[in-house]
Amino acid sequence: MESKNSNNAKESSDGDSVFENVTRAPDIPVYAVMVAYREDPSPVKLNLGIGVYRTEEGKPLLLDAVRKAEELLVNDLSANKEYLPITGMIEFNKLSANLIFGADSSAIKENRVTTVQCLSGSGSLRIGAEFLAKHYHQRTVYMSQPTYANHPNFFVAAGITVKTYRYYDPTTSGLDFQGMLEDLGAASSGAIVLLQACGHNPTGVDPSLEQWEQLRKLMRLKGLLPFFDCAYQGFVSASLDADAQSVHMFVADGGECLAALSYSKIMGLYAERVGALSIVCKTADVASRAESQLKLIIRPMYSNPPIHGASIVTAILKDREMYGEWISELKAMADRVTSMRQQLYNALHDRGTPGDWSHITKQVGMFSLTGLSAEQVEFLTKEYHIYMSSDGCVSGANQFHLICLPLYYAKPSVTLEKRFQRINMAGLSAKTVPYLADAIHAAVTLKA
Repeated sequence: MESKNSNNAKESSDGDSVFENVTRAPDIPVYAVMVAYREDPSPVKLNLGIGVYRTEEGKPLLLDAVRKAEELLVNDLSANKEYLPITGMIEFNKLSANLIFGADSSAIKENRVTTVQCLSGSGSLRIGAEFLAKHYHQRTVYMSQPTYANHPNFFVAAGITVKTYRYYDPTTSGLDFQGMLEDLGAASSGAIVLLQACGHNPTGVDPSLEQWEQLRKLMRLKGLLPFFDCAYQGFVSASLDADAQSVHMFVADGGECLAALSYSKIMGLYAERVGALSIVCKTADVASRAESQLKLIIRPMYSNPPIHGASIVTAILKDREMYGEWISELKAMADRVTSMRQQLYNALHDRGTPGDWSHITKQVGMFSLTGLSAEQVEFLTKEYHIYMSSDGCVSGANQFHLICLPLYYAKPSVTLEKRFQRINMAGLSAKTVPYLADAIHAAVTLKA
């Protein structure tokens, strides 16, 4: 004889799903591009979507320094797989703070910095957003328009209101610095400001050092709290120090800030998810208390971070020979991306492609906004099997504060006047540049 509970279970299993009311979420654009690329049978297809550095053969690059570090770890018979502390590897955290702030940073020497190992840059931003939501008096964050598509998600998930400041000027394909100053000047006192330290994603447009100094003065005057996203240190100028100057400026003045550091791009450790969140505080005591609260945030999320990727980074950063080899490889990657920019510009210029393409060489880092319309990019995909991300969006001045959000956060009434497509310059090669130039030329001349 079946029990009452078993009958209920059977009735439930025969009926509608208990998740019947779950709606289908929209596709995440950059991953939808990946799927479309993989399913395309064309032998000449080209993937310029997701931000991964690729070799001349179009393959992901595993750095020699990383290979050596992994060999060292495998042969270390004293190694084990014991749980890490909640905050991660102590040595990794120390080396990461030194990397982004400089080993001679007064904030580090005065123990005013707390650093925790997180799940790459995304995890670092998410933990930082949660910390601010719980322990900071302002619950509004301003971020550039446009910005990395996932940026709003980290803060919205923590219950922080997202607004934006003008950043990219589509008429010049450069920085709208005056608009940036005006918007931050009008921001709520004490608000959080998300800044990209270098290699701005998706625009490839960075402020000059003089402009960074103006921003620092304005933000300190307004009491705005800087939160740096540093995903490309060394990848832009081939200099770790030069690419971190924006961060150094804000730390040197004695003020407080947050910084999320990622090793995905700069060491090619995409799948290892290695990153660090640092909080620079006024005193060592505040830093210690902040770390205690970060532990309480991390504990119910994932308890403690994985060891392998952090061990690779630690091995490289503390060994002079491997560190030197990594720096050489990092420079080679940065130089090659710069070369791809120049080659693409030359190819478009040689073809007499209508328009001013100088922004390709003026912009820096892994990404560039092409200036192509959505219709032109659709043409590239359909006729030439070229795939790009649509992360970069801009619209009219009255709507700019909404359109950087994913569509499922935006108001239904918002309409985009124009979309600017992001291109991964690190996905190009000397072989594919002419093909891309031919495709762009055709799209511009046929779809003008």
